[in-house]
Amino acid sequence: MASTRHPTRPPASWLAAAAAAALAVLAAAVAIGPISLPFSDVAAVLVDRLPLVSVDHGVAPVTAAIITEVRLPRVILAGLVGSVLATAGTAFQATFRNPLADPYLLGAAGGAGLGVTVALTETGGSLGTANPGVTMAAFAGALLAVALAYALGSSADGRSGASLILAGVAVAALFAALQTLLLQRDDEAVRDVYAWLLGRLNVAGWDEVRLLAPSAAVAVGAMVGAARRLDLLALGDDEAESLGVNAARLRLGVIGAATLGTAAAVAVSGLIGFVGIIVPHAIRLRAGPSYRRLLPLAAILGVPFLCGADLLARTLLAPAEIPIGVVTAVVGAPFFLALLRANRVGRA
Repeated sequence: MASTRHPTRPPASWLAAAAAAALAVLAAAVAIGPISLPFSDVAAVLVDRLPLVSVDHGVAPVTAAIITEVRLPRVILAGLVGSVLATAGTAFQATFRNPLADPYLLGAAGGAGLGVTVALTETGGSLGTANPGVTMAAFAGALLAVALAYALGSSADGRSGASLILAGVAVAALFAALQTLLLQRDDEAVRDVYAWLLGRLNVAGWDEVRLLAPSAAVAVGAMVGAARRLDLLALGDDEAESLGVNAARLRLGVIGAATLGTAAAVAVSGLIGFVGIIVPHAIRLRAGPSYRRLLPLAAILGVPFLCGADLLARTLLAPAEIPIGVVTAVVGAPFFLALLRANRVGRA
């Protein structure tokens, strides 16, 4: 009974099942699309791409190019973004002891949006194709917003969760106002900015994967590595300090890692909401509240969640494509409302 009340690491069988689910959705996402491809062809081409492996797959060059140059980078990018956002949401919920916290809590979304708007209005950039300038502007804006929110919150009352959240809200409002001012001066950028705000994976390529992968690996690794100390932080700062955890340093480190990952993800994919709320809470229903279980599982299960959402986005109205942010919002908004209701009932 004690192990049930105080779970530690996830059982190996859970991790294996989560990894199997991720691989299955990844394979389906590569095979299914406006042009459906046989799973055997997909498997043969992917095996042939493995290091030190050569397979005479007999797949037509055009089909092989669709698999390796169009769908595979998009699916991998969706998986990386899903993993980062799910893990960051879990980490923010632990850091602020707030079950409704999400990866955009400290103004990362507002900062990234302002960065994109500046890039589009001041440099004449475009979202029609992958644009490194727009990507880096989004990344810089997200980091700037969170750094400003953290500085303001820290000066208030020693980095408490409430002051940081309020600072994040204030910074997000400021950046949104600046974004609106810039858009009023350049009507032609409104459509591109709006498209970015709805999320975009349709321009995904290997360049975006290479850009996101290092930051995602570092951020997710740091957040998962802090899981045991986050369980102690859940007891309260004083209790955590008495057990040898520097609460302020831990909070700074986790926020930094979550922000790095979120900023990198937002820079390549635009704003994709609700991932950091849906995935952690869905896992909690089975795994319980321990972050030593939640964080590793969120890192894995964020992959099939967003890959599945992207698959729906590009197939439901094919050949037209639904913005992926719309898909996650349609799923996430009812989930969020149910979560709010559950919290209210739980407090009654």
